[in-house]
Amino acid sequence: MFATVGGGCFWCTEAVFLRAKGVIRVRSGYAGGKTKNPSYRQVVSGKTGHAEVVRIEYDPTMISLRDIFDLHLLSHDPTQKDRQGADIGSQYRSIIFYETEEERNVALEAIQQAQNKFNSQKLFGIFPRRAEIMTEVKKLDEFFEAETYHQDYYNKNPNQPYSIINIVPKLQSFEVRQALGRLESRDGM
Repeated sequence: MFATVGGGCFWCTEAVFLRAKGVIRVRSGYAGGKTKNPSYRQVVSGKTGHAEVVRIEYDPTMISLRDIFDLHLLSHDPTQKDRQGADIGSQYRSIIFYETEEERNVALEAIQQAQNKFNSQKLFGIFPRRAEIMTEVKKLDEFFEAETYHQDYYNKNPNQPYSIINIVPKLQSFEVRQALGRLESRDGM
């Protein structure tokens, strides 16, 4: 089975999903735009309509599509429009792609539950948090695999400044670690 999601730089998203039990393979790439076989330079120009995404191959007996979408929504800030931190532009938008209506419904349910969680949170324990999830849900037309140097980026470049500043904190995030642990403990391990 496959799932395709985007939420900021694909290096970060890839690093998270490579650590999820039941994920077989993760490929960084581009989807959601009009340009056929885009290059990284074309996508980061913001003119192709594509988002940086990852295509996740997973074993549904070990991890569900809903688990993948929940982890995706935890692993980035889905309330930011067309950006994640310092990565700005529509190519960094939060997006979930679906191939069937069932997948679309699972995505919408995951987003609604995440929105309910955001709505129940309070800043400083007092003020209601008002943050709308901006994650798009879109039919996948085509996935274009990114250049080889983008694949398995963090594992090949753990000491690069981008990895240290952006990927390591994401992997150390309490919510992401908790979600990854939940997924692992479902097997009784």
